[in-house]
Amino acid sequence: MQSKSTLGRESRIVNMTELGKALTSLSDPPVKGLVVYNSNPAAIAPNQKLVKQGMRRDDLFTVVLEQFQTDTADHADILLPVTTFLEHTDLYLAYGHYHVQLARPALPAPGETKSNVEIFRLLAGRMGFDDACFEDSEDDMVRATLSSGHRFLDGITLEELDEKHSIRLKVSEPGQPYLPFAEGGFGTASAKLDFGADKLAYTPPEESRLGAEGLRARYPLEMVSSKNDDSMNSTFGNRDWVDEQTAVLQMHVADAEPRGIRNGDLVRAFNDRGSLALKAEVNGKVRQGVVRAPSSRWGKRAADGNNVNVLTSDRLTDIGAGPVFYSCLVQVEKCGD
Repeated sequence: MQSKSTLGRESRIVNMTELGKALTSLSDPPVKGLVVYNSNPAAIAPNQKLVKQGMRRDDLFTVVLEQFQTDTADHADILLPVTTFLEHTDLYLAYGHYHVQLARPALPAPGETKSNVEIFRLLAGRMGFDDACFEDSEDDMVRATLSSGHRFLDGITLEELDEKHSIRLKVSEPGQPYLPFAEGGFGTASAKLDFGADKLAYTPPEESRLGAEGLRARYPLEMVSSKNDDSMNSTFGNRDWVDEQTAVLQMHVADAEPRGIRNGDLVRAFNDRGSLALKAEVNGKVRQGVVRAPSSRWGKRAADGNNVNVLTSDRLTDIGAGPVFYSCLVQVEKCGD
């Protein structure tokens, strides 16, 4: 945990969901520097108008580590070219399987690119930080991870990964399936998963069909900005065919017809936070009362400069302080010529 820093004071931790507020409202001291890596907050952060307002501040010094000229890179004071996963050493886990993988560079780093690790290592040295961790190589960090003491990693070495590239985690005995809950194991009296629903005081999301009536009267449609099939968040948003997939608003015919909207029409989705133009897809993929805008288009590729997160809220969930991307009410209307 980074509760203490070598600067002689406690570190301040900012929830990225509230990035717009952090850049426009935080004081004592205000945020004066921003380093962005492995992210594109100008496109993926909620309450997009406030995020961009903060990023446009003249007194905010922004450094972006990127391979592409993203929406966020457009706000950089310094843009540093970095390697892709094909050009540096890294350790990977993945969804859907139980293997740990070691990746070595398949290609030499092009031009003056450096990895994130090397950039932060060099930056720490220039700033006078002498913590031992800043001397660690990528291999040192991989070895430290593998020797963390977690039973899933027990006995796996860097040398073995270098030889085999991929090794099954020690989640079960060799040749045996991983059945973590075959004999219960939930720590409950019944040995079954207990949600404890009887102890939850459920409050409907403010922006939902069960939420604030006045808000729902103005913005009657629930908007879902779920993942796009052929991209990952805003990654690949530079590609034309991905941009086409994320430039649409899917609607139910029962919501489209009263608004005079037909398949292929240009429509405007809006709420109190902003608006954006999308192409209507009246295709039966969503239920009545719901619209879907696949996430996340590069706003710079849109005529109005916005993507779906101009509509989403930076409120936090009451459990976990997470984002509420899927609790979003909007109205939709057909655009003129």
